Amino acid sequence: MSKRILIVEDEKNIVDILSFNLTKEGYETLEAYDGQAGLQLALEQNPDLILLDLMLPKMDGFDVCRNLRKENRSTPVIMLTAREEETDKVLGLELGADDYITKPFSMRELLARVKANIRRNEMMSGAPASVPSGSRMELGRISIDPDQMVVCKDGRPLDLTQREYELIKFLASQPGKVFSREALMEHVWNYEGYVGDVRAVDVAVRRLREKVEDDPASPQFVVTRRGLGYYFNA
Repeated sequence: MSKRILIVEDEKNIVDILSFNLTKEGYETLEAYDGQAGLQLALEQNPDLILLDLMLPKMDGFDVCRNLRKENRSTPVIMLTAREEETDKVLGLELGADDYITKPFSMRELLARVKANIRRNEMMSGAPASVPSGSRMELGRISIDPDQMVVCKDGRPLDLTQREYELIKFLASQPGKVFSREALMEHVWNYEGYVGDVRAVDVAVRRLREKVEDDPASPQFVVTRRGLGYYFNA
């Protein structure tokens, strides 16, 4: 069965280009030209992925994403933004967006991100059954339970997004090993061969540190190796 992509974008020419290219790749598309209509379609049609513009009539992309997650929908969301402000990207990720892509973007990059996020969501849907029992990781003050998909610090569960959970779980699976941003894009974001903006990794790491570290400015768990990448310090 073809995967369905919901495009929520108020510029018709962009919708037409996206719909044409996605259809050519074998996807079905749904279109909405304002935030309210986009949220309604997302809840009623349960698409496999949503391409969500930030600047929309009636309801902006932030509110669409916020309301979608309030309904406990885990549909992957890629935000489309013409803005370069880091605060927009941080807010989008914090509200539950899975990724962002800044306009203008190449169609190759967008299609790769669509494919990666759909594949990742399918993998996560089947993850609990594939994780062997007794695989809980005890790493000093941090513990990770893959069965429950829960990370605890000092015995208290942390309120992590799915991406933040996947990021710390991957880093903690090989304590002390440094992973470049490109490697994290491939292993955590599932971007084969890596395409796109490595700043997404920095944004995700910063948000993760705000939740897991005693002092995010002096991280003890998710540590930077300058010029090389990030590692988990057990």
